[in-house]
Amino acid sequence: MIPTSFLHSDEPRIRRALLLLAGSVLCLSHCTQSAMADVRPATHAPAVVPVTEILPLTNGVHDSYNLTLKQLGQRDPMNLRGVDSTDSVNFDIRTDEVVTGAQLVLQFSYSPALLTDLSQLNVLINDEVAASLPLPKESAGMEQQRVVEIPARFITEFNRLSLQFIGHYTMQCEDPLHSSLWAKISNESQLNIQVSPIALKDDLGILPLPFFDRRDARQLHLPFVFVGTPNNAMLEAAGIVSSWFGALASYRGASFPASDGKLPAKGNAVVLINGRDAVQLPGFKIPAAAGPTVTMVANPNDPYGKLLIVTGRDDAELKRAASAVALGSKALSGNSVVINSLEPVAPRHPYDAPNWLPMDRKVKIGELIETRQLSISGYDAGNVDVPLRMPPDLFDWREDGIPLDIKYRYTPQLFSTNSSLIVSLNDSLVKSMQLPSIPNLNGGQNLLDMLKKDESLPQESSMLLPLSSSAFESQLQFRFMYDYVKQGECRDVIVENMRGLIDPDSTMDLRNYNHYIAMPNLGVFNDSGFPFTRMADLSQTGVVMSDSMGSDEWGAYLTVLGRFGESTGYPAIGVSVVQSRDVQSVADKDLLIFSTGVDQPLLKQWADTLPASTEGNRHLFDLGDLALHIHNWFRPDPQATLRKTRTALNYSGTSSTFLASFESPLASGRSVVVIASGQPNGLTEATTAMIGGDEYEDSIQGSLAVVQGKQITTLNAEQTYFVGELRPLKQLQWWLSQHLGWMLFGAVLGFLLLTGLLFLGLRAQAKRRLA
Repeated sequence: MIPTSFLHSDEPRIRRALLLLAGSVLCLSHCTQSAMADVRPATHAPAVVPVTEILPLTNGVHDSYNLTLKQLGQRDPMNLRGVDSTDSVNFDIRTDEVVTGAQLVLQFSYSPALLTDLSQLNVLINDEVAASLPLPKESAGMEQQRVVEIPARFITEFNRLSLQFIGHYTMQCEDPLHSSLWAKISNESQLNIQVSPIALKDDLGILPLPFFDRRDARQLHLPFVFVGTPNNAMLEAAGIVSSWFGALASYRGASFPASDGKLPAKGNAVVLINGRDAVQLPGFKIPAAAGPTVTMVANPNDPYGKLLIVTGRDDAELKRAASAVALGSKALSGNSVVINSLEPVAPRHPYDAPNWLPMDRKVKIGELIETRQLSISGYDAGNVDVPLRMPPDLFDWREDGIPLDIKYRYTPQLFSTNSSLIVSLNDSLVKSMQLPSIPNLNGGQNLLDMLKKDESLPQESSMLLPLSSSAFESQLQFRFMYDYVKQGECRDVIVENMRGLIDPDSTMDLRNYNHYIAMPNLGVFNDSGFPFTRMADLSQTGVVMSDSMGSDEWGAYLTVLGRFGESTGYPAIGVSVVQSRDVQSVADKDLLIFSTGVDQPLLKQWADTLPASTEGNRHLFDLGDLALHIHNWFRPDPQATLRKTRTALNYSGTSSTFLASFESPLASGRSVVVIASGQPNGLTEATTAMIGGDEYEDSIQGSLAVVQGKQITTLNAEQTYFVGELRPLKQLQWWLSQHLGWMLFGAVLGFLLLTGLLFLGLRAQAKRRLA
């Protein structure tokens, strides 16, 4: 509003100018409203559209979800220290959603020594202050909770949530890193987000959207719909698609419930059709396929949901269409395409999964993580975490470790004594290297001249990573720790000018390791899908389904294949699905068997090998006494340490779900994994336990794992066999270590041969002297 005193002042030119400005503003406002009144929503909204185009499409439909800081990647609580400290997490918004509101439920505590008037905790979204929380004295030192409203206008597609701690403990000169300056943010703090959906266009070019969105940190839940009872080829095609989505979902996890002809009431789904005729679904008709066809349409039950329809006139065409989705989705466009041809992919080789570290060459660190993530700044900037996925059957017996050659750069300090680079594997220390200050550098004038050109100092170091400290999913951690040198009272000022960099050309080398592992081992099956994922395309995997299979078995099968895809990063284009009567056709493969109740004949045929069985409400478990005895290593018979079951447990109950593993009765060195339950919905318990989560105290291990709700009990039948191969010398060493009698015999024989040769040599020398 224009002040009246200004309008009646003695400055007519200023008054006229202000009046003209006010008129222009009113005109602009009126024109803008008229223009907005003419906006009409498009039939298909693009992936990213202005808010004025989004709002008409929502029709008042709202949804909400919650994410903890731990789910957003904050493994540990945020420890904020010093006079000014900040930590952040990132969160993104799905392409088919617009945020209408958000709240941060903050759980935190702070130091009792803080001055209330000078200390605060700031909540920032994309560097915009959403709230500034006071830190009152009466609440200090106690766990507390605050709800912070976050304006929706602050939230975009890609977001950074930052918590900034400003702390002071005295009005006089203070130590900026004093121990009393701290605040701790729980990683159970929760971000609540309210959204409205957006109707995306029916275009295969946006795949994998909206079925999977990389911006969504939640677990993927994608239903599969089979039109008619699926045959084996149809299940193989569905497995190709589910393993592809599982690979995309990665750390989030993925589940794929299945149904026969029933579209979901809300959201997205994958529909598979095998046949030449048109299909009528409730409220929706799918025309007859003209060949291998992939189509994206709106879900008739939900205008914001989509259906990915994969069709073929026969088994081969259906699998070709599914393979086109998994291998060539980036080349598809339009709402429907017919796959005229699909070139066969090159055969996979053992252990060549895209997600696994290569075994045939040195691997550069820059191949495993983005280069920008290898640099840090500040005195305590946290870890540089490099994810590692090593083949789970690496044989580390009498191996020193994995050679790691790192190149790094850092900013030398003028004065320091404790600065160091710490290398860890899964939080276990590997090596700590000093970062010398300028006076302590070894290199003379040439090194000083180098520093004049580049303040960061290049260095190199070599070490061995102990494989015993690693798991299938490991983290190689680098931490630059810079020594903060105090200048004296009233002179301490933190200048965050320290830098560190791990060179992307640093390398790891796994070429000297053998593949050899003791089985059965449900731990490596659950973590990596081994031994099935030894071939990334599952070309040496046979899945055995029952004749009376239903939606629970289909869903369990698809979810497990999604787990395999997450492990390898490659779709299961080579998997074979058979019934128990045709198991001989996959006798030379590793077998994955699904069973509910008494519908799986193989469990009866192989009862002597299987450590568990289920018949209706009767359950039998074979138990070992591994924990109750000490092996007698001096027995000449190695089978004495591989003892059979000592006892059996038989009980009756309403349900039982278990996973069991044993050597295949059809082929030596091949493995069988059984996922079974006394009732169909028990298979969902098994696959949920495989995905895991914080609610599970234990994990799936051993040769037999019983799942009861959120409780997992591991049992062991002690029937061991080995898979893999060792190099000849390593094989001899390992064989002798397992057969102590033969090793002693070899040592005695070698001693006798040596003494015999020595005796003959000395006698020949004596004869020459006498001659």
